Amino acid sequence: MNSTYDFPYFQGNSLSDLFAPDITDARYAFILNYPATASWAAYPNREKYFIQDGSSEATKTSFDKIGQKEPWKNLAVLGDAIPGIVINSPPKSLMDYWREHFGFSYSSMEMIDCSTYLEDLSVSDRFDKLLTLFPFDNLKPEKHAVHPDIHYHLLSKATLAELGVQCPKYQTYNLHEVNLESIQLPEKFPYLIKASHGLSGEGTYIIKSASDLNYCLQEVRKYLDIKLLDTIIVSEFVKNEVQNYCVQFLCKQNGKYHAYRHYQPTCNPRGQLFRGTNSLPRNRHE
Repeated sequence: MNSTYDFPYFQGNSLSDLFAPDITDARYAFILNYPATASWAAYPNREKYFIQDGSSEATKTSFDKIGQKEPWKNLAVLGDAIPGIVINSPPKSLMDYWREHFGFSYSSMEMIDCSTYLEDLSVSDRFDKLLTLFPFDNLKPEKHAVHPDIHYHLLSKATLAELGVQCPKYQTYNLHEVNLESIQLPEKFPYLIKASHGLSGEGTYIIKSASDLNYCLQEVRKYLDIKLLDTIIVSEFVKNEVQNYCVQFLCKQNGKYHAYRHYQPTCNPRGQLFRGTNSLPRNRHE
């Protein structure tokens, strides 16, 4: 599994710098939050672009993470060239801290009411295209910077081998075509079972025992019951690992890839991610 790719590292200080070469053809803004499927969401992703963010209402990703923690982290390093859409404004003290340490003005931040923001953006004539972290069911397809069908396909864990990425061997199962109980699972532990579009480690299960498998199958059935899962992946488990590295990269419009961050995450025994240690980029916004 030694990589044969030589990804160029992004040289810049903000997400605006990263996206700038590809957004010169129209007026763009960046929706900084993920969609959600919880009952509190004004625009839940429950129609087409399923995201696995919790198998029950009690375990759904919370509003403070979707509407505050995650988008604010993105806003901090967005820069000033692209307007950033937020549905909850950061405290002044936090923005003052960012200004002191990152040097951006944040004058292009756009605050839109969370109860109407996707409807407002769908009909807005201020922005032609919206950059998104994940496709939104309730944002018009033509407003997405990348067509939502393509974006959703690229984000699927089932797409890795198709893209030529070196990764552990895996098998994909469409649960509308294959009964969960009929899937031939590996005879020996350990192995992995993953939901296709899990968020922040949700939907990834390390199967080391029969009890792990029972727990995983219960969770998958819950997702099926609430109709938020189409595909699972059964993957071999990489043994004798020394370190766990995650790499984030951007596929440019010209088809070239640029790595812009790698870090070492930590996981709990079920594979759910905790905070990692940043290692890239090596500049003032590390």
